[in-house]
Amino acid sequence: MSVPTFETMGTVVSLRGASPAAASAVRAVFAGYDHRYSLWDPASVLSRIAAGSLRLPDAPEEVRDVYALALSWRDRTGGAFTPHRPDGIVDLSGVVKALAIQDAGEVLDAESDDWMLSAGGDVLVRGTHRADEPWSVGVVDPARRDIVVGVVRLAGRRRAVATSGTAERGEHIWRRSASVFVQATVVADDIVTADVLATAIVAGDEDDLRRLTADGNVDVLAFGANGTVWATPGAAPWVGPATSAVPAEGSLAEPATRRAQAGVDPSSRASSAS
Repeated sequence: MSVPTFETMGTVVSLRGASPAAASAVRAVFAGYDHRYSLWDPASVLSRIAAGSLRLPDAPEEVRDVYALALSWRDRTGGAFTPHRPDGIVDLSGVVKALAIQDAGEVLDAESDDWMLSAGGDVLVRGTHRADEPWSVGVVDPARRDIVVGVVRLAGRRRAVATSGTAERGEHIWRRSASVFVQATVVADDIVTADVLATAIVAGDEDDLRRLTADGNVDVLAFGANGTVWATPGAAPWVGPATSAVPAEGSLAEPATRRAQAGVDPSSRASSAS
């Protein structure tokens, strides 16, 4: 059975367990977000705001609500995540892809009990891949993209996984400190939380990582620029013997090990960094 795929928002979206009608509806969801928030489309609302032809207070309520959501995440992450580029331009790409995935997930939920949606480094699922077999997502080594160092199995409330990093797209994340992390994979109950925190961790430092994972509501595997691998207790079981992470006490992320030049089965589905 073919897997529906399409390009949008500078990435590729793929679906499993979706009918042609549902796939078409999902595509329309992404097209709507891209039309409103793309900074590459001069006719989009956000491009008009950037150009000065539309004031943010005069933008549609939906756009102002998304901006408010991004500001709330800026506050919750202590500024590690921000909707403002260094040049002052409002850029909501840090939340709109996840919001599109979230809305697309509601479309798929109405049709099927078992599906997977992947958009770049973000994955949202429902149900199982096969009977009693959860959906799985591979985490690739940012230094060697042909190596899968761990496999995340999405089950129960943990439906969302997001990976952010520099391995595929280079330095596209606005950092507020020296490059500590080159990649972070976050598993959460919802895709917006997973996506925002993955970006915030890569943009931040070790203190940000500890603070953002202190409540234990997410599982995180982060790769340091110096080769150190950090893991929360919930993420430690993901990794294979060559990258054996040791859970820390409590819920704080702690450095686990330096990655080795081997991993787990590379045939596992690999998530790509966004």
